Formats: sequence, structure tokens, C-alpha cells
Amino acid sequence: MADDQVDIVAKLKQRMVDHCLPLWSGEGWDAGAGGFVDRLSDDGRADRLAPRRVFVQARQIYCYAKAAQMGWYPEGREIALKGLEYCLAKAKAPDGRPGYVHTLTPEGAVLDPLRDSYDHAFVLLALATVYGLDRDAQLRSEIDSLLSFMDSHLRSPHGGFLEGLPPSLPRRQNPQMHLFEAMIATFEATHDLTFQNRAGDFYALFLGNLYDKRTGVLGEYFEEDFSRIEPVSVEPGHQAEWVWLLKGFERITGCPTARPRAELMQAALRYRDPLNGCLVDEGDAEGNIRRHTRRLWPQTEIAKAWIAQAEAGEAGAADEARAALSRLERLYLSHPVAGGWYDQFDRDGKSLVATIPASSFYHVLCAVTEAEQVLG
Repeated sequence: MADDQVDIVAKLKQRMVDHCLPLWSGEGWDAGAGGFVDRLSDDGRADRLAPRRVFVQARQIYCYAKAAQMGWYPEGREIALKGLEYCLAKAKAPDGRPGYVHTLTPEGAVLDPLRDSYDHAFVLLALATVYGLDRDAQLRSEIDSLLSFMDSHLRSPHGGFLEGLPPSLPRRQNPQMHLFEAMIATFEATHDLTFQNRAGDFYALFLGNLYDKRTGVLGEYFEEDFSRIEPVSVEPGHQAEWVWLLKGFERITGCPTARPRAELMQAALRYRDPLNGCLVDEGDAEGNIRRHTRRLWPQTEIAKAWIAQAEAGEAGAADEARAALSRLERLYLSHPVAGGWYDQFDRDGKSLVATIPASSFYHVLCAVTEAEQVLG
């Protein structure tokens, strides 16, 4: 194993604690209007004019609650609670209708009132993670209220949840995947079997509709009844993300998921950039690369997939996980702004995104917390 891989987990944890967590709670927090900023400029200054996406608020809350839970960052709990207070005050039913709005202005007014299922998945994840810190009864009631809204307004007769309110097409696997993640996290925080059962509903949707056993790939876009839209779009990062989530589902239920995990892993690895081993952004069902660009988040997800396989005892998976984390650190996190990152490269390695998006913190922090818990 290369020297830089031996201590990669400790190195990344140090980067989170010394640079990322202070950066995103300092420059990344709007002390005037409240809320987390959506992005920093490439020199590390807050872009205070960018709209505030509600799922980004939720992801940042998750990051600080998770860092507090891990014992990494004692201030994390207070920052998470401050973020949650802002989110509940500004994004939850500000127009008198239930559910969380999609985007806010920098001043905290409603910019887009869409009720988006993907956003609600992350609000649920944030609520569950903060609830796990203190077991606060008011937070439990917020969890129940969010689910009651989704059940009454967003549930689809074809399984899973609609894209949003108002509904739109195509259906995407992405909101269903993150709701699966949120149900697993909420079960782990509450130990309420309701959430284990809800996670089971998403697992059934995965097996019955999202995942194509014949080709061994998970598609991205579907008709209203979850029939596949051809040609099938394959995002390698999502193949990997499901590997990790299926291991989480197995952990809370005992339901064996080794076979789909192995097949999804095999699928994800077909779409690697031959020069650097990174996952590219999109392919087709036959294994051809459609887009050679490569974003940051698929690299965190392939690391988490290998971590999940290492947890399951697969030979060589821990070394593959460390190699993936080393690539992440070397190619994406080595940014002039300490605690920042590059979000996307073209096939020649040229950076395509001038800003540092806050949305990536959730992916990076989650990969590092998983690495510490499994790889040590």
C-alpha cells in the first residue's frame, strides 16, 4: 500500500476538524441574515447574493450534528441547532401551506415555493441526526409532522413519492434513494420500527423498479409508473451510493443485500476514467461513458461503497477504500482555500466550477465519518 494511503483516514479527519468545519460555520454562515451560504468564491469568500437552497441548509445541519455525534467538533451541536432554527423559521410553511419550500432569497424570503421530495429527504436526515444528539421531543414531533405532510401530499400510487408539489416528470431515482437513506438514519436515531418498515418500502421499490436485474444497473429516470425511460441514463456515483445504503439497510434489518451490492459495485467500476481511476458523471446501460466530466461526489460515494464492502468482510475492499479516499484528497480536496474543494473536472483535469459549493460538504464529511468508523 502506498505511504499516502496508510494514514489517509486520520489525515482526512484532521482536515475536517481543522479546516472544513471552521470554514463552513464561519465564512459559510451568514451572521447577518442567518442561514448557511450556498457557496464560496474560489478565494474562500462567502457569496452572500446566491439563493439559499433548502436541501443545502439541511445538509449543513447534518454535517455539524454528525461531527458533534462523532466527538470531532464540540461546537457542532450548537451550530446544527442554530441552522435548524433558521430552517424551521424560514423554510417550513412560510406561505401558510405545509411542507418546506425549495429555495429562499439571501434575506430569507421565499424564492421558490415548490415542495420538493429531494429537499424533504435531507430535512428528515437533518432532523434525525440532530434528534440523535439529545432525543428532544419537539424534534421528534417535527419528524412526524414532515412525514405526515409527505404521506398526505406527496405519496405516489405507483410507489415511493412524487417528485414534488406540484408533481413533475420524469420520476427520478434520486429522491427515493435519499428518502431511503433518511429512513435508515431516522430508525437508527429513534429505534422506532415504523422507520425500519418505511426503509423496507424503498428497498422493495429498488428491487421492483429502480434496479434492472438483467443489465445490473440502476437507472436514473422513469415514467410516472416507474417504467424505465430509454435510453437508460446511468450515474456511476449512484450505483456506488446504493452499495453503501444497502449495507445500512442490511445492518438495521438483517436482510441480506450482498448480491445487489456486488452487482452495483461491478456496474459502478465500469465507468472509471482510465487515467486517474475516478468515476465519471454518466454512462449508458451497456457500460459506455456518456459524459467524461467527473464531479467530486461520485468519488466520495465509491469510497463509501468500498467501506461498506470492507465492513461486510470483502477481501481487499479496505485497501480499495483507502485508495479512493487518497484520490479524493489529492485531486479534489487539495484546494488553495483550506477546507474548500474542486467540484468538477473535465476529462483533461481542468476545473469546471469556479465556486466552492456548500452542497459537497455532506458527501465529503459522510465519507470520512464512515471511514473512521469502519477503517479506523
